[in-house]
Amino acid sequence: MSDHRNEETTNWNAGEVRAYERRGTAPQHPHPRRRRFSRAKYLLFVLTVSAVLAGCSWLLINDFCSLNKKDVTVTVEISSKESLSSVADKLHKAGLVKYKWFFTLFGKVEHAEDKIGIGTYELNSSMDYLALITAMHNASGDLNAATVKVTIPEGYTTAQIIALLASKGVGTQEELTKTAQTGTFDYSFVDGDSQELSRLEGYLFPDTYDFYKNEKADSALKRLLSNFSSRMNGTRMAEIKASKYNLTQIVTIASLIEKETDGTDQAKIASVIYNRLNDGGDHGTYRKLQIDASLLYALPGHSGKITNQDKKTDSPYNLYENAGLPPTPIANPGLTAIDAALHPATTDYYYYGLGKDNLHHYFRTYSEFQKFLKSDDYAG
Repeated sequence: MSDHRNEETTNWNAGEVRAYERRGTAPQHPHPRRRRFSRAKYLLFVLTVSAVLAGCSWLLINDFCSLNKKDVTVTVEISSKESLSSVADKLHKAGLVKYKWFFTLFGKVEHAEDKIGIGTYELNSSMDYLALITAMHNASGDLNAATVKVTIPEGYTTAQIIALLASKGVGTQEELTKTAQTGTFDYSFVDGDSQELSRLEGYLFPDTYDFYKNEKADSALKRLLSNFSSRMNGTRMAEIKASKYNLTQIVTIASLIEKETDGTDQAKIASVIYNRLNDGGDHGTYRKLQIDASLLYALPGHSGKITNQDKKTDSPYNLYENAGLPPTPIANPGLTAIDAALHPATTDYYYYGLGKDNLHHYFRTYSEFQKFLKSDDYAG
């Protein structure tokens, strides 16, 4: 019984298999159309990737060779704190390099860190990567060269700044002085026809700088001039344009303020200066500022109290004899003094004097002022 059922099952299975085979079930193969479609997709992918790579390569070549860029000329300052990456970032912000990573990569291949030096450089958008690196070369050293940090106090004269730089080993006093007098500085506020130190007076911005040891004199001085130029931003220049004074006059007023006070009452000092400049004679000043600091600028090496004989000195810086402003700034003012010159306090003061309390005392009339000078409160 059992054997018979097994035989039937076996026979039935064999028959079904034969019937299945007769229906023609050969192994299936991909349809030719599907195969062609897959190849087309592959070809499209290859072409797309190639086009993208070609496009990217063209963009990189454009940037590398400085093609199709807007005409831009900028001043870029490189300090001792810079790395190749931060230099690339500065160039990118200045509009000279579009792909920072690509410039950094090329710079590493080109050993740019051994070529780019601390300094202030005028660069333009026609320079390719190699030209930018070459233009930022400083014969005094590279980014890894020995440097010195120098803090220039507010109110220092050009002569004092040169002496300070020389004492720190930035350069020799002779070379720095010669460059200050005869060097070419592409700034409208520098008098290119003068060969006096005073042509840079007021524009060597007081700040803390990193210099190379034995740096080129023009590089060191340009760094200070560039800093001044950048500090006189759009807002300040707009305020100067809106005033009745030009840039040189505002800086000159700021230098007088800087030398006359320690900074606590600069806006008041500014008000006295402007009140006197605008005086029609009613207050006895006749536009004469009578500022000792300006006279002392004409008397280098003078020490001690200004005498009546000193006040007869024949110099345009003698504001006891000459009305109005001196011909140039008398020092290099900081931003606080410059802003005080732009925003003086509103007062009716025409006189001031230093008291024994080390504070300035202000007066409306000459008689009030004279009374103070004769009092025990006057510092003398």
